[in-house]
Amino acid sequence: MPVEIELKAWIDDYEQVKKRLFPVGRYVRSFEKTDTYWLPIHEDTPGLSIPHSGIRIRRERSVGDGDVEHKSVLVTQKKKKLSGKIEVNDEREFTVSDADLFEDLLCDLGLFKAMYKKKSGWEWQIPTSAGDRQPVNAEISLVKDLGWFLELELFAKDDSEQSVEESRKELFSLLARLRVPEEQIEVRSYSVLLQDRWKPK
Repeated sequence: MPVEIELKAWIDDYEQVKKRLFPVGRYVRSFEKTDTYWLPIHEDTPGLSIPHSGIRIRRERSVGDGDVEHKSVLVTQKKKKLSGKIEVNDEREFTVSDADLFEDLLCDLGLFKAMYKKKSGWEWQIPTSAGDRQPVNAEISLVKDLGWFLELELFAKDDSEQSVEESRKELFSLLARLRVPEEQIEVRSYSVLLQDRWKPK
């Protein structure tokens, strides 16, 4: 089963990294993503199994080629583990037509809004060195209250040691091409980084 392999790194000069992305990949779009993270009030409630990672509701607005605007609401539940400095994620995702109604449902099921995150930036797709795999997805984004980040992700065919290592090499090679030092990789989640700053709206 395909899994998402991902890393993120702090960047000091986003304009320089942005310039380096255009020659190596295809520009896709600009975006604004507003995420709310929902967790169970009582994780030990009998009779209802809620993933410990919680549920993310993403309201997204993007503008692609021809200045065409696209809006969507994406629901994600992610099982994440770290392998060195990269994330290996098993994600379950689907879209909903009405974010507010779905969040009302989560409230009725006993979840609460635990975190809020907003980021905006740009996205590219970068061909892999093998050429027969899906491209690397690259994003530069400004995360509110944190700063600028580069995110690189691709899909591996499974979470075997070989697949993860091949993906890791691909991502680290691209990181080097973009001249972002490995020391700037951030292994903590955005939620952890934001937890001391976030205040419920």
